[in-house]
Amino acid sequence: MEQNKSAVLVGKITGAYGVKGWLKVSSFTEPPENIFGYKPWQLRSRDSTRKVELLAGKTHSKGLVVQLDGVDDRDKAERLKGMEIVVERSQLPTPAEGHYYWTDLEGLQVETGDGRQLGYVDHLMEAGAADVMVVTGDERHLIPFVLDDTVLSVDLATGCIRVNWDADRQDD
Repeated sequence: MEQNKSAVLVGKITGAYGVKGWLKVSSFTEPPENIFGYKPWQLRSRDSTRKVELLAGKTHSKGLVVQLDGVDDRDKAERLKGMEIVVERSQLPTPAEGHYYWTDLEGLQVETGDGRQLGYVDHLMEAGAADVMVVTGDERHLIPFVLDDTVLSVDLATGCIRVNWDADRQDD
């Protein structure tokens, strides 16, 4: 799966909010409000990507809402539901030692400490105490991303993650 590594997914439009074109947003940044600091945004669908200007953003109830330039009614807002929010990698801070952007881990090869190939990181997901790598290969593995425990090492240069994992265990 080839992807544009210069564009980093930071959130998603989840629906319209009100009648004046405001949008509900699910933020993938930590803390969630950090998404407001990245400008410009690009809205990405399967078929296209376009730049948009963020006019305003605020915390509301249990989530975030934003107003984008040119989106001034509910119908326009509804058409954006499901769009991914991406920003250029150059806008993001360099991660601290031992921290990684999920996009950098996706697609990496995963192998056990003794060199047995498990597959590739398809995606990651939040799962309470630890993020979980979904590794696909001959079998599917759900491996907690816990450095110095289940994750022995991450080598972005060689594209390999070594894990302390029983390759024969049933994860599903």
